[in-house]
Amino acid sequence: MTRHLPVKSSLFQSNRDRLRGLLPEKSLVVVNANDIPPTNADAVMIPVPNSDLFYLTGVAQEESVLVICPDAHEEKHREILFLRETSEHIAVWEGYKLTKEQARATSGVRTVMWLQEFPVMMRRLMCESDHVFLNSNEHARADIVVESREARFVRETVAMWPLHRYHRLAKLMHELRPVKSEEEIALLKEACRITGDGFRRLLGFVRPGVHEFEVEAELAHEFIRQRGRFAYNPIIASGNNANVLHYLDNNAVCKKGDVLLLDVASTYANYNADLTRTIPVSGKFTKRQREVYDAVLRVLRGCIKNLVPGKLPKDWQREAEELTQVELLKLGLITEKDIKKQDPEKPALKKYFMHGVGHPLGLDVHDVAAIGAPFAPGWVMTVEPGIYIPDEGFGIRLENDVLITADGTVDLMADIPIEAAEIESLMKKARG
Repeated sequence: MTRHLPVKSSLFQSNRDRLRGLLPEKSLVVVNANDIPPTNADAVMIPVPNSDLFYLTGVAQEESVLVICPDAHEEKHREILFLRETSEHIAVWEGYKLTKEQARATSGVRTVMWLQEFPVMMRRLMCESDHVFLNSNEHARADIVVESREARFVRETVAMWPLHRYHRLAKLMHELRPVKSEEEIALLKEACRITGDGFRRLLGFVRPGVHEFEVEAELAHEFIRQRGRFAYNPIIASGNNANVLHYLDNNAVCKKGDVLLLDVASTYANYNADLTRTIPVSGKFTKRQREVYDAVLRVLRGCIKNLVPGKLPKDWQREAEELTQVELLKLGLITEKDIKKQDPEKPALKKYFMHGVGHPLGLDVHDVAAIGAPFAPGWVMTVEPGIYIPDEGFGIRLENDVLITADGTVDLMADIPIEAAEIESLMKKARG
């Protein structure tokens, strides 16, 4: 059973309709669930749903397969969802699995079959089809070193049916998924709401002597009790640990005078939030920490303002770097001389701000989109500028999730405290 409350099947029906609208005549689409990855001995990891399969069906169960064949001769074969059939043995050892009726209610797909029927049906539909759309992970930053279930299926299908015309389903999914529907935005808002509650919980908990992993435990408690879970491995970095962009040890003691960088968020119904806040362990920023904090906050607000339809991500990144450069000059971290003599390929600002300012957000934390595609209404972007100063023993990053519309941006985290004075006030109040 899924932990989240039911999502209306109309969302997934609409997503399949949008995909069908992009297909040529006589097409066949096949999407597979992920494998359950093994760990050691006889252990396995908790299954992670295939984002594309969930987007099209709402089904998160392992070994599921969706087939879409809009021009199939038999109308009942134009959408088929294949599921692993349960048994008394599976029920005892693994627990609940979807029934056909539950799968229909979840996905809106009327024809549901057991997985053992898939090979015969696949052969029939391949014989009716000219264009075959198979899936793969085409995220530009993916580092793929093992063969996925999808990759194995592609290899076996092409070997068995070499004369068909094959196409990349990922290219179509990268066109569809960035534009969020109202239902998807509602799910993202719920993930943001849970995340905000987790952050507020910490404002009364963090103090000198607390370990980073204790902070992680507080977040886990808040997220799980609200039907969420960590959207990604939490980064809870005190002191100089904040200058490690993907710090994951979370084992240090939070010390008096340090700041604590929290890159932590919840997921809900597989839709992810992505939040970063930086707070003073002692409850009050030092003068220097406050200067840097306010500088990063000004950059964040400038970047949110610059998120407009039609803008290219690379131009938005350039604007973010220009805003950051102005702040670095004010902070005395770089000089005009540094800028004049810099290598254009390695600008001076990169010493203190070396990463991208944001990314699409949705069913994946780093959600898919066509490379270089301009922003459009319906996109949800993270906005996460930072300034990192190892020589001074701290770094500041702030991050909110923002919806792009034709009429401007909507900050989905606008109600989560971010002003330095408000954070100090809430921490003081929580400590009584």
